[in-house]
Amino acid sequence: MTETVFFVLCYIDSFNTSYNSTDLQGRHTKRDMAGKKDYYEILGVGREASADDMKKSYRKLALKYHPDRNPGDKEAEDMFKEAAEAYEVLRDPQKRKIYDRYGHQGLEGSGFSGFGGFDDIFSSMGDIFEEFFGFSSRRGGSSRSRARKGTDLRYDLTLSFMDAAFGTETEIDVEKMENCDDCGGTGCQPDTHPSVCPQCNGTGQTSRTQGFFTVRTTCSSCQGKGTVIAEPCNSCRGNGQIVARKKVSVNIPGGVDNGSRLRLTGEGEPGYNAGPYGDLYVFIHVEPHSFFERNENHVVCRIPISMIQAALGSKITVPTLKEDKEVEVPKGSQPGDVIRLAGQGIPSLRTHRRGDQIILLDIKTPTGLSKKQEALLKDLAEMEEKKFSNKLKNILKGDRKKN
Repeated sequence: MTETVFFVLCYIDSFNTSYNSTDLQGRHTKRDMAGKKDYYEILGVGREASADDMKKSYRKLALKYHPDRNPGDKEAEDMFKEAAEAYEVLRDPQKRKIYDRYGHQGLEGSGFSGFGGFDDIFSSMGDIFEEFFGFSSRRGGSSRSRARKGTDLRYDLTLSFMDAAFGTETEIDVEKMENCDDCGGTGCQPDTHPSVCPQCNGTGQTSRTQGFFTVRTTCSSCQGKGTVIAEPCNSCRGNGQIVARKKVSVNIPGGVDNGSRLRLTGEGEPGYNAGPYGDLYVFIHVEPHSFFERNENHVVCRIPISMIQAALGSKITVPTLKEDKEVEVPKGSQPGDVIRLAGQGIPSLRTHRRGDQIILLDIKTPTGLSKKQEALLKDLAEMEEKKFSNKLKNILKGDRKKN
């Protein structure tokens, strides 16, 4: 059985505490408790800035502080890294939403902790540099020929209300790219191997000097792979991968809700150049229930009772998530009164403690009465009318004396 790994993303709000540094525009900028600068101030834009405004600002900073233009300048390198990290977050709507709400610590909780160095920046943002400057602007050797993690995948899974509440194990059918069995992912015919591209000598790129920059473009001979295949595999036609369907076992913990996300490590697509597999993210959608409603970890239900039961009090049988329970209706209950059953709700994903079941009393007026029932109610009505009439008179009498 495929082992599944479940991650619950828990974000901690961050607070800005000091103004002890300057941004790339030379102005004072905030640092949070982790010592990181505010991304908007790094780029010199407001929090409502559009994607185009941020792109224009980042382009100027990337050009100004690019390491090829500032050789040996440590401060320029740091500023280049900061700008790249800020733009990488703010250009992504999902990362930007997390950052706006939870700050840097929220991003760390979602798995993003910045770039490790220039190679990470150029590998992740090569498309941006190509758009800005007309070339990929990679430094050193080509990152294209290095091992890279495979593509992450998404699967939307619909669960019943009860399966979401108690958890379940299910199997999903995922279509994805897999390494070709015939060639083992090499893309070559049996007993043959790829050879180093003679045009780029295995770097995947050709280089030329343009102003302050070393301009590297994708090798036209090997398409950036660094190798060429003389005898491609018949099954995958030299790609090394084929489309396949795979059944994946998923263990759903009790307490998931709409929008919950499960991460299955290594169930994505295969990596490039022997890189690790990507991950599979399972997004949960929960069907509504005909009787129960969910409110955080509590379940809410409405129970109809008669006017007589409400007036005199009674015992009623109420369905819970697990079983039927006998519940005492207090004497004199009113419409909208609540009865709470502790620990009969849905477990918390974080603490595993169960919420409560909240019962809303829906008091019904009787219909289709017999003559005897009508007579009894009339007698009751007359007594109640005298009772309320006397009470009202006493209230008014007291008010009139004051005047």
